[in-house]
Amino acid sequence: MPTYIYKNLETGELYEFKQSMKDDAYTQHPETGAPVKRVISPPAITFKGSGFYVTDSRSSGSESGGDKSGGDKG
Repeated sequence: MPTYIYKNLETGELYEFKQSMKDDAYTQHPETGAPVKRVISPPAITFKGSGFYVTDSRSSGSESGGDKSGGDKG
């Protein structure tokens, strides 16, 4: 189950709740009844560096997918 972050609209306090993706977002805190709103947060995983895009693994002149070993084919 994913963890969602909610912000209390009165105090600004942040809460984390585990909910199913099928559940509707809370409008009230389940225990206190205070009004809350779901906060969009960055993903927990970040891809950095080269190698994550198709263009990163190709050399600048070879789009045909030919032999890259540089050996003699004769």
